[in-house]
Amino acid sequence: MKTLRDRVAVVTGAASGIGLAMAQAFAAQGMKLVLADIEQARLDAALQGLRAQGATAIGQRVDVADEAQVQALADAAWAEYGAVHVVCNNAGVAAPSLMTNAWQAPIADWQWILNVNLMGVLYGVRAFVPRMLEQGEEGHIVNTASVAGLLTGANPYHVSKQGVTCITEGLYRDLRRAGAKVSASVLCPGLIRTDIMKAERNRPAEFGAATDREQLPGAVRAAVESFDAALEAGYPPEVVAADVVKGIQDDRFYIVPAQPFLQDLVNVRMTDLLERRNPTMPPARPSLATQNQPT
Repeated sequence: MKTLRDRVAVVTGAASGIGLAMAQAFAAQGMKLVLADIEQARLDAALQGLRAQGATAIGQRVDVADEAQVQALADAAWAEYGAVHVVCNNAGVAAPSLMTNAWQAPIADWQWILNVNLMGVLYGVRAFVPRMLEQGEEGHIVNTASVAGLLTGANPYHVSKQGVTCITEGLYRDLRRAGAKVSASVLCPGLIRTDIMKAERNRPAEFGAATDREQLPGAVRAAVESFDAALEAGYPPEVVAADVVKGIQDDRFYIVPAQPFLQDLVNVRMTDLLERRNPTMPPARPSLATQNQPT
């Protein structure tokens, strides 16, 4: 899709972080917007800011872990604009269990994170792709995984993002086999300056209370604090958004705005697979204080 002006973009998780940055980047391209987020107040603020800048935008509160709500989002998009051309299944959550061992993460964390990060993407694909195919126009699906979706970790976050990568690779092939005008990309950001580690503010009660960091084992708590600092030193979301716009225009499947040392880890993992060798233990992570500018 070389031309984005006057096309319609739907973004979930659009009230902050990468989602809001993508919405702003699409607005700068002259796109009409449909924003979705679970936080109504932040969503209202995002809409107000975008409209003040001249964007045409509507918003809807959506919990992407609820398929009916995602289907209702698609209904609203077509009702308002009559077409959808870009869908960014971007909403995602994380928890401190990202830093735990395989045998430690609470089952409730697995259920919540997989419901949002993995099933939310699947629901978005199911709600939008059939209508986009019937529409018969150029289109593009961008599913947000993470560089974690190209690496491995026995925790709910890594597993959910690996699933997003798998779904999206399969979707891309299915669309190609069908000769569709719709294409797909998987977005695999590295360390980005967002509030994803504060996502438990939106954790539904049925999945238990938010993690009490003070009750975590010392080593886990230290790892979480280090990761928080790494995110704060990471790339700004605008870097990711710019890469997404270019990725859509160039029909690039893998969009990987990640720090060089993370890309090196991906290369090592792929080499392990190709050479049938046991997984290589990663080196100690270098300080990000001087690595927070994109290459």
